[in-house]
Amino acid sequence: MSERTTHDSAPSSSLGDSIAVGWDDRGDELPPADWGRRAGSRRTGTVWLFALLITAMAFGHAWLSDDLTGRAFLAWATIFTAISFQALPFLVFGVALSAALVAFVPTSFYRRFIPNSPNRAVPVAGVSGALLPGCECASVPIAGSLISRGVAPAAALTFLLAAPAINPIVMIATAVAFAGQPEMVLARFVASLLASVVIGWIWVRFGRADWLRLPSRPTTPGASKWRVFRESMLHDIMHAGGYLVVGAVAAATLNVMVPREWLLTVAGMPIVSVLVLALLAILLSICSEADAFVAVSLTDFSPTAKLAFMVIGPIVDLKLIAMQAGVFGWRFVARFIPLCLVVGLASTFLIGGVLL
Repeated sequence: MSERTTHDSAPSSSLGDSIAVGWDDRGDELPPADWGRRAGSRRTGTVWLFALLITAMAFGHAWLSDDLTGRAFLAWATIFTAISFQALPFLVFGVALSAALVAFVPTSFYRRFIPNSPNRAVPVAGVSGALLPGCECASVPIAGSLISRGVAPAAALTFLLAAPAINPIVMIATAVAFAGQPEMVLARFVASLLASVVIGWIWVRFGRADWLRLPSRPTTPGASKWRVFRESMLHDIMHAGGYLVVGAVAAATLNVMVPREWLLTVAGMPIVSVLVLALLAILLSICSEADAFVAVSLTDFSPTAKLAFMVIGPIVDLKLIAMQAGVFGWRFVARFIPLCLVVGLASTFLIGGVLL
């Protein structure tokens, strides 16, 4: 009787339990993490695919150049080429500086100059973003690293917004794109910095810790700084370059294919034109180091509408939403993105009305 009782009280084991027994001590026999995957790098394949595409375009141009002489196509090609080649040097230089910051500048460097008080740390983080170049692709992981190292979330988020919007590379690119219009450069700087700082202060007052998932910081064991620099630059140039091409195609198509009467109708409505270009900035997701060249090509829109395109894009766009969700979680995105959009538009209307 006692044997039966003992047998009944013991936990029952299933077939799965019996199969799983002993695997903890046999880790060396398990397949490695990359088992079944191709050893080649996807980036290498992407580069070769891009090279083949360029070659095909060159041959296509040689064979079809006599047929592609329509005025609309020539205008489209001129606008696309002008936007791409004007923005490309700033994009490459900005991506290189951003990769250098990620690889060679420790996170403790930022923390050393940011005050402990969140209210005082927010404007300091905003000004730091104006001094340290970085695109959207780099600002999100840098902000996550700052939070992981103990920097106040509001200050890290302010840096996340300010760095890609008003850093020196972006300001120089804006000055080149809007040559002879220093008021546009000043308006972009003031509106973007104001929006970043106000958003940071609002987060200090109303932000909650459980809205923000503490980011994990994956590291490659034994990776050298130069390897980190190379991988960061390849990642950013592939992503940012792709968005630049998409933005240039969209801007050229908008200028050529959309009837002029439609653009004049929308551009003639002060509030609607600002909202339309803000929405366009969100959808196109152009790198901040190149968006000024797209904005200046939208000649039918008002300066305030162009300002909205350059203010909203670096703080709210599709790629930023995806990156922020991956680092901080969707609960954060659901609250942070609407806040950025509302404050960014308010700052655009205010500064645009004063300076433009």
